[in-house]
Amino acid sequence: MVARTDSAEVPTRRRNPDLTREEILDVAVREFARHGLAGARVDEIAAQTRTTKRMIYYYFGGKEQLYIAALERVYSLFRDAEARLDVDHLDPVAAIRQLAQVTLDHHEANPDFIRLVAIENIHRAEHISKSEILRPMNSPVITAIARILERGYAAGVFRRRIDPVDLHVMISAFCFFRVANQHTFLAAFGRDLVDPASHERDRAIVGDMVVSYLTG
Repeated sequence: MVARTDSAEVPTRRRNPDLTREEILDVAVREFARHGLAGARVDEIAAQTRTTKRMIYYYFGGKEQLYIAALERVYSLFRDAEARLDVDHLDPVAAIRQLAQVTLDHHEANPDFIRLVAIENIHRAEHISKSEILRPMNSPVITAIARILERGYAAGVFRRRIDPVDLHVMISAFCFFRVANQHTFLAAFGRDLVDPASHERDRAIVGDMVVSYLTG
């Protein structure tokens, strides 16, 4: 009975290679975020996707390549969220505030993204530096920030000049810290940084921080 079920699934998966690949990546993101590159097991990822280790290697080439693909996936989801942000019709102050708040919302809603980035920093970006798509993927958000800044300078509402990458760092620092350090911060200060009750307050803080810097 089990053999017939497995054999029946194979043609379906062969007809849907993109779906299979996405299912593997969904589980891989979770497993690498939970256990790291060394601790995650490809056998476990295969078991959770009802596929085989051999098929995973067929799609991705190996464990390291799967890990890199998982990193690319979480970054691409973040960049997609930014790309969907339509702020060109907003005044520059509202536009940069909304971009900062979308970053906070995404980071809080996707802790696996934060964990994977933290893990890869432990590896000194050894693996993600091999990605051929990451750097081009990150360019649009910097372009979007630069466009907002130029509109703000032209309108006279932004008075402090800043490099778009530096502003991206400023926004990311606040948003990333809340999720990455939530457990140690709770232990040290008794405050839950991702308490839902403080979500709107923190959205206001990151928006005010950026706007105050640019307009001050």
